[in-house]
Amino acid sequence: MLEPLLLTVRLAFLTCLTLLLFAAPLGWLFARKDFRGKAILETLLLLPLVLPPVVLGFYILLLLGKNGPLQQWFGFSLAFTFEGVLVGLVLFNLPFALSNYREAFRAIDPTLLETARTLGAPPWRVWREIILPLAAPGLLSGTLLVFANVFGDFGVVLMIGGSLPGETQVVSVYIYELTQALRLQEANLAALVLVIISFVLMYAIRQLEARWKSVIRLATQSPSK
Repeated sequence: MLEPLLLTVRLAFLTCLTLLLFAAPLGWLFARKDFRGKAILETLLLLPLVLPPVVLGFYILLLLGKNGPLQQWFGFSLAFTFEGVLVGLVLFNLPFALSNYREAFRAIDPTLLETARTLGAPPWRVWREIILPLAAPGLLSGTLLVFANVFGDFGVVLMIGGSLPGETQVVSVYIYELTQALRLQEANLAALVLVIISFVLMYAIRQLEARWKSVIRLATQSPSK
């Protein structure tokens, strides 16, 4: 199972990196700004939370597949490719990242930011010395949650990528195919590896959440001292 495991790790890393770059600014926008259409846009981006993964995968397949808009407009298809699976995982995990990033920024006391601005701190310094240090545990926690979700995803990957060894066959699909072939001992070994990885990631997430709450609490109390 080394090949599908390494492929899953690669997809998880690239999904986390992509969402950190694009979902973190969106999290700040939704946490701190009000604008027309905000509720509609936020609902649209969070919709994959309640959609069955197979439904989301189906529509992404229509978008990326042959005769889809991507093929018609740009002349190529991403269906059943590594890149197509990556796009699907980014879209599927966007609401998980966005929700965590938004709450990480929302938990920062606005008076800390106003005090820094009043004292003449430029925006880049406010971000470097206040916003990012306070939000970092929450951002990392959300990123680890996405990493864990990639290991557990099945429906989206199968719909968009199928099961091409070395290209789109992730661990969850690999376990499914072993089970279908009644190779239960191998499937059990692969499943146990995922259980261990998931436990380690969830433990790290809980520790980061506890640290984040502690940092926010101390930062909130410090102005009164």
